[in-house]
Amino acid sequence: MFTDEEVITLFLFGIMNKHREIKTIYDEAHRHLGDGFPKLPSYPGFVQRVNKVGDVFAPLVEILSARGPVLGDWLLDFQPIILAQQGHSFNARVAPEYASRGYCASKKLYYYGVKLHVLGQQQIGSLPFPDYIGITPASENDGKVLENFLPYLPENRAYGDKAYEYLKPIAAAQGIELLTPIKRLKGQEYLDGADQWLSRAVSQVRQPIESFFNWINEKTGNKRPRSKLRGIGLPKNAASCGEWTRRDSKSE
Repeated sequence: MFTDEEVITLFLFGIMNKHREIKTIYDEAHRHLGDGFPKLPSYPGFVQRVNKVGDVFAPLVEILSARGPVLGDWLLDFQPIILAQQGHSFNARVAPEYASRGYCASKKLYYYGVKLHVLGQQQIGSLPFPDYIGITPASENDGKVLENFLPYLPENRAYGDKAYEYLKPIAAAQGIELLTPIKRLKGQEYLDGADQWLSRAVSQVRQPIESFFNWINEKTGNKRPRSKLRGIGLPKNAASCGEWTRRDSKSE
């Protein structure tokens, strides 16, 4: 019998060897690891088994990433995972339980897919350490995701983009200082000097979270539309913004 433990072992072994697709992971196991896994099923059977144990990976990441109390400021942002874009997004039907149609303002792009949200601790001279990772449909408002998640956060300072600006009073009531670039008022052509300086400073502090997403794209190949959602390893409960992979900082 091919066990769940063997499925997880082969999948993680493939990821550690920088394979991005389940087919590539399976082919390597089939060619080179047959003696160690004599009950390895056919490729369709292997895919079914990986999907069956998919819920294991979110808590596993949480356990592996556990560490001490929050020491650095938080950096938060999201990036789109695009399954179809522009005209193709209107007719896309892939994984409707996870994905939906949305708009990415930074890319000026309508797309069908999901959003990957990350809240990570700032680490000077390095990429942020991700404390909270979540996936939501593309149509989910960025600020709403953080709003639903605020009750779980301990006191700290956080840097986000303009989408989170309206949450500053709510965050302040929970002891979280939320800093964002300043939005221009309706009819305002330019920001004044102080607001421009603050906006630039916040953007500079947030730059490492953008580098973090670039690193993810490099490691996963998330630079092109994905035709198969299974390729990005979504857990079954990924559509719920409350079901984030997280380290429970309040309990520390």
